[in-house]
Amino acid sequence: MDENFYLFLIIALAVLAITDLVVGVSNDAVNFLNSAIGSKAISFKTIMIVASLGIAFGAISSSGMMEVARKGIFNPSEFVFAEIMIVFMAVMITDILLLDFFNTLGMPTSTTVSIVFELLGAAVAISLVKIYNDGGGFPELLNYINTEKATEIILGILLSVVVAFTIGALVQFATRLLISFKFEKKANWVGALFGGLAITAIIYFILIKGLKGTTLIGPEVNAFIAEQPFLFLLANFVLWSLCAYFVMTFFKWSIYRLVIVLGTFALAMAFAGNDLVNFIGVPLAALESFNSWKASGVLPSDFNMQGLSAAVRTPTTLLLASGVVMIITLWFSSKAKNVVKTSVDLSRQDEGDERFQPNFLSRQIVKYSIKASENLSGIVPLSVQRAIDKQFEKPYVYIPKSKVKDLPAFDMVRASVNLMIASVLISIATSMKLPLSTTYVTFMVAMGTSLADRAWGPESAVYRVAGVLNVIGGWFFTALSAFVSAALIAYVIHLGGAYAIAILLFLAFALITKNYLSHSKKVKETIMEERLQKAESNTIIDLIEESSSNIALAMKRSNKIYTQSMDGLAKHDLDTLKKSRKGISKLNKEVEELRDNIFYFIKNLDESNVGASNFYITALSYLQDMTQSMEYISKAGYKHVHNNHKKLRFNQIKDLKQTDQYIEKLFSDIETIFQTKNFGGLTQLLMNKEELLGKLDEKITKQVERTRSDESSPKNTALYFSLLLETKDLLSATMNLIETYDKYANS
Repeated sequence: MDENFYLFLIIALAVLAITDLVVGVSNDAVNFLNSAIGSKAISFKTIMIVASLGIAFGAISSSGMMEVARKGIFNPSEFVFAEIMIVFMAVMITDILLLDFFNTLGMPTSTTVSIVFELLGAAVAISLVKIYNDGGGFPELLNYINTEKATEIILGILLSVVVAFTIGALVQFATRLLISFKFEKKANWVGALFGGLAITAIIYFILIKGLKGTTLIGPEVNAFIAEQPFLFLLANFVLWSLCAYFVMTFFKWSIYRLVIVLGTFALAMAFAGNDLVNFIGVPLAALESFNSWKASGVLPSDFNMQGLSAAVRTPTTLLLASGVVMIITLWFSSKAKNVVKTSVDLSRQDEGDERFQPNFLSRQIVKYSIKASENLSGIVPLSVQRAIDKQFEKPYVYIPKSKVKDLPAFDMVRASVNLMIASVLISIATSMKLPLSTTYVTFMVAMGTSLADRAWGPESAVYRVAGVLNVIGGWFFTALSAFVSAALIAYVIHLGGAYAIAILLFLAFALITKNYLSHSKKVKETIMEERLQKAESNTIIDLIEESSSNIALAMKRSNKIYTQSMDGLAKHDLDTLKKSRKGISKLNKEVEELRDNIFYFIKNLDESNVGASNFYITALSYLQDMTQSMEYISKAGYKHVHNNHKKLRFNQIKDLKQTDQYIEKLFSDIETIFQTKNFGGLTQLLMNKEELLGKLDEKITKQVERTRSDESSPKNTALYFSLLLETKDLLSATMNLIETYDKYANS
């Protein structure tokens, strides 16, 4: 192949590098935004400014060494230029697809692990091709691949998970025992000592992880830190403790807020300075390879890549440009916010809407953890338990439910511990050359501190554990899928050459565009979506007024769902029935959320208005009866069509459409009444109850006659009776609901 072809590959890799920067930042933003956003110690705008400054500083101070491409995942000297370009192209295509997939799911993963296993997978595929062509055996693969490095990375994953979670939990438990949840009332010297310790850890992290190998700190400083680490840390602890006490006493600043700002800056800086090569390292290594081959004057299939193992310095302008792309992505990526939300929700202090559903493993872990805790409580003296429990008591502050979403997910003490422990662990790992993943460390520290803070109570533990297991499972899936996907893509490129590359590039960008459009549509739908709102009023009159919009919305959606079910059955249209099932599933979930909120609703009631709870509970029970009836109708119709049973007969369809018209008019009238709050119209609707039920009884009688004479399908008959009987239940529940409102609103 000529020079123009490989020049095209370099340009394609440059475009892939920019794309990889965008999808990579969207995923790795969770590493440095989680604690600041979760604690709401500073405004979101300030958080983004601090993180942006950290990224800019990290990009400028980056050593610029092509770490990933030359870390020994494979031996470049065993490959020629044409083969290396296949490996690099396969790696970059796989990387953007894999990271974008995780971003769309809102799941944090490791960009380091993904790029390493992609290099490994692509190199293995090309190595096996070479071995097969040369007539060699599988053991020769060891000449091409550094299996020791792959094993080290896998152990690093396990080490990150266990060590970060355990140390995060232990340190948070000890911190809470000393400071408690009433940290703002503690003496200044307590906060000063904590601040001195936290800032020392973060400063050490900046020097060891962020600025290691740069010219910003001289070799003398580096040598002193390496030779006298304990003296350096002690001096910093004393200095920063005194500074913390000074700013707390004289300026009345919160030291915890300062720790969070500094920690966010440090982690953002380290991310840009060290993980940048995960995104642009491979394309730059490809560019260096291209320049070397071009200067050699030999064929690409003959040019050996012996020189690729050497260090390659990245131009400063390129680092700056990369930093700008990362900052822009940080500000505008909705997927980045989605990934951060997953981490924050799983570490949230209070119960709320849980994203993950419990599974067998999470139930067993929680079950045996409770048993272990009960056994341990039998050993620890009761007085000690009471003293510990006292430190974990949270001050009660009445917060209206409308304001709950604006509350921090956890307090500033936990956020500070998250940043401090993550900084310490990553610093130690870097100095000891252990392959700890930044993503894994920051996420698991957050999970460990939330466990120690008793955020995973009996009401939420099974959901939180399931979420953590899903994320951890996703990490191992990253390694496996990165390896397999890169290997397959490398082999396809080997077979198809330029045509395969063109098709793969087209498919990759088409998938990313599709995911982007789909995600944007989902975000817009979420913003514009009408949902049932939780009750906050504490008198019956106010509650009727407040809940009217809920009933109007429920009737509007119920009307649509019921009509879709009847239309889908009439037309034997599975897609329409799917929409019906999706709609009722969503509505049913929202009604369940309202029922789950009953505890908070009753707790917020004044003693003189406890009677409002009876009205609210009764109304919700009838609303739930309605959704259950519609759920049965929707599922029954879907099952019938999905199993390819006979279509309903014309007379049956005609009767069902007539029934749909009755229901549609009833629900529309109820919707109008509750929208206008003209509750006087409810009485007239209730007077028509027997007439509507009588019409359904007539249709049931007609079907009995048809069954005895000319009906030949047992499935159709069973379905038809089920639909009419369930519709009767739906009508009864609806009438009971409006009767409840009529009783209280018109009394």
